[in-house]
Amino acid sequence: MTDLCDMSAVDLRRLIGRGDVSPVELMDSCLDRIARINPAVNAVVALDTERARAAARRAEAAVRVGEPLGPLHGIPVGIKDTEDTAGLRTTYGSPIHADNVPARDLGVVARLREAGAIVLAKTNTPEFAAGANTRNTVYGATGNAFDPTRSAAGSSGGSAVALACGMVPLASGSDTGGSLRNPAAYAGIVGMRPSSGLVPNERRGLGWANLPVNGPMARTVGDAALMLGAMANDDPRDPLAYTLPGEPVRGRADRYDPHRALDLGALRVAFTEDFGFAPTEQHVRRVFRHRVASLSPLFATAETATPDCAGADEAFAILRAAQFLALHLDNYRTRPHLLGPNVRTNVEEGLGYTLADYARAASVQTAIYRTFVDFFRRYDLLISPTITLSPRPWTELYPTEIDGAATRSYFHWLALAYGVTLAGHPAISLPLGVDEAGLPFGVQVVARRGGDADLLAAAAAIEAHCAGRPELTRPRPDLAGLAGRAPIARSPGFFDLG
Repeated sequence: MTDLCDMSAVDLRRLIGRGDVSPVELMDSCLDRIARINPAVNAVVALDTERARAAARRAEAAVRVGEPLGPLHGIPVGIKDTEDTAGLRTTYGSPIHADNVPARDLGVVARLREAGAIVLAKTNTPEFAAGANTRNTVYGATGNAFDPTRSAAGSSGGSAVALACGMVPLASGSDTGGSLRNPAAYAGIVGMRPSSGLVPNERRGLGWANLPVNGPMARTVGDAALMLGAMANDDPRDPLAYTLPGEPVRGRADRYDPHRALDLGALRVAFTEDFGFAPTEQHVRRVFRHRVASLSPLFATAETATPDCAGADEAFAILRAAQFLALHLDNYRTRPHLLGPNVRTNVEEGLGYTLADYARAASVQTAIYRTFVDFFRRYDLLISPTITLSPRPWTELYPTEIDGAATRSYFHWLALAYGVTLAGHPAISLPLGVDEAGLPFGVQVVARRGGDADLLAAAAAIEAHCAGRPELTRPRPDLAGLAGRAPIARSPGFFDLG
């Protein structure tokens, strides 16, 4: 029998609305799973148990009396610890904010609550989401759901692992250089980076910069679409979420319905192992070629091709450093001892650039964007591996080499993701079986600018095709094995950032 916490959010919402599933029982199921499994992986770092139970009781009562129900009515969610939650500790993974309890929700969290979701937990993240290994000195490390000695990636690693282990049906993430796509691939779940501006963020430090976005994380494409419908909205506080007076631009849930008819056989698809520049290990290339062989017959055309991403490494490094200067320069100058190595590195890198460097990076980004636009006149989808290498131990701050070649920075190994970030196109990480090490393998599916609904429909169709093929279905962690493991907090280096 399937535990309630393991059911899809789409099914749970339907059954809650019919009165066949109790929000209270669902909440109890999630809390029981957290209590049994979380010690082994440290995905959930704060709980709002009493308020969540009270909200579940109210949700159950609303069903009984026939009140209008939101699209996420009664569904527990995990919120990444970089996103403010009213009355619930939010640390951003930093000792500077270790005791921070926000007075109000971040806008995207408020929209999830308005849709009926119940905020149950905060999920772990690297300090200020800086890095793709989920570790910080406040809460320690998060282990991979399939091998807790290995990295969960990041920076939304806590959300990804909580989903893989059935602790919550939905969880939030954010993404600059792949921060929700990468951990989704390592956890065998779905993570979507929406088009820039679709999900507003009123706290983005550089309001007109498109690199960071918030997005949904889930176990299925349908669940991700359900969550995105609640997250997307107009918001004049975010310059990228432009508004038209009296006319809604974004946020209609039906736009993100993955079940609308879509014929994969009519699509023109390009495959790339590396976008022409990403340092992708041979192991990942081999597994990806098997996936290409399996998927290619589904489409009208399937070719090897990539947009021209010349200059992507330097452009992303400079633009990323500018964001760290905007957000963390004051902390660097006044209390550098409270900052971890990744944040310090980015700030110091930023201080070494000139305005001419920034102008060059912005020009390169613009050229890459226009190249992507032209590319998607010829193709409907672009598919790559999500991440450049199989999970390494979480004790490693970041991979310093790939197949013997040194990486350029602590984020260079994320190049498959940040090439797409620069273009601002929507992308989703879709779990497709396991790699040669028996760990989850994800592919990144990219669509044209603003084509979020088309992307979800295509990903759902691919997911449905793969559902009948054991080697391509979403892998599941060994929950019994995790429940019997010693707590990850006992591991050497648990709080050490290297």
